[in-house]
Amino acid sequence: MKLQRKNRLRAIAAGALVVSGVLVLSACGSDDNSSGGGGGSKAAANIKCDGKGQLLASGSSAQKNAMDLWIKNYGGACSDTKLNYKATGSGAGIQEFLQGKTAFAGSDSALKPEEIKSSEKVCKGGKAIDLPMVGGPIAVGFNVPGVDKLTLDADTLAKIFNSDIKEWNDPAIKKLNPDAKLPSLKIQAFHRSDESGTTDNFTKYLKAAAPKSWPHEPGKAWEGKGGQSADGSSGVSSQVKQVSGAISYFELSYATANSIKTVDLDTGASTPVQATVENASKAISEAKIAGSGSDLALELAYDTKAANAYPITLVTYEIACDKGNKASTLAATKSFLTYIAGEDGQTSLKELGYAPLPAEIATKVRESIKTLS
Repeated sequence: MKLQRKNRLRAIAAGALVVSGVLVLSACGSDDNSSGGGGGSKAAANIKCDGKGQLLASGSSAQKNAMDLWIKNYGGACSDTKLNYKATGSGAGIQEFLQGKTAFAGSDSALKPEEIKSSEKVCKGGKAIDLPMVGGPIAVGFNVPGVDKLTLDADTLAKIFNSDIKEWNDPAIKKLNPDAKLPSLKIQAFHRSDESGTTDNFTKYLKAAAPKSWPHEPGKAWEGKGGQSADGSSGVSSQVKQVSGAISYFELSYATANSIKTVDLDTGASTPVQATVENASKAISEAKIAGSGSDLALELAYDTKAANAYPITLVTYEIACDKGNKASTLAATKSFLTYIAGEDGQTSLKELGYAPLPAEIATKVRESIKTLS
């Protein structure tokens, strides 16, 4: 993902001031939003230190704020280990890991088969595995004069973003919002101009939940027809804030920071589902483990109908070798990953607006970390 660091920093920092601890995952480059929380000395007291020296990692910018807090807490307890995480983006992080430059990598999507095969060169006697660690919701923000609450379903969203529904008073939207005063106003649908994991997950949702209305393949690059584009989550959220009739998708932190109203999703559950940290965690709990052995790649349930499960979510993985990790960094890697997958590490995510892993998945992650060698 391409970072728009300065603009996003301002957006996230503003949100941090506006909302005491309810900011949500910034999937494509939220810069420093950590306020030094996370339990401080209490968290440090529960960290089991191991290993010495420098621990290098890189990758996903989505988890940068989480990493900043985790590294601060871990460093407070384990002064013999210096951990440096570079938010270079998922693709760059995986490449550095495959080149043997880092102890682990962060990625917004699970490894591809060819990447796992390539990892055998650096993971002597083993291969790279996916360890889910951070989650959060992608909101759909809107700006419709006179409308404070809006419910949409996947089919309607797909038609809006594919330019098949063009007016806010369209019968399909009216049916879902019988009490709303929908204006005769042109819909201004904005999508990302840059390749992003946010687009990838949003289009995976459209394809899974509304396959007939979304004929395009999911991906980081936008494939829908029509609409307008802007760069980064900061760009599309700014357009929604400024343009009457606008709608777009972005991490919930941008909606919070800019006071943008967000869509409730009609998923087929008994009531529409709001974009919240708790509801994102519920959706992640509906995911299936697609990996084998100690690999915990998840198959997210984008078409879930479970109560209070918000289906447009993003999960970030830590990538490490199951076997063949460098002896010089193995102990520290296991120590750090054990902390961030543990109760203290996961609980601290909420105050940064990320969605902690569901307990059953976190337990499996910790079990996999124990077996790293």
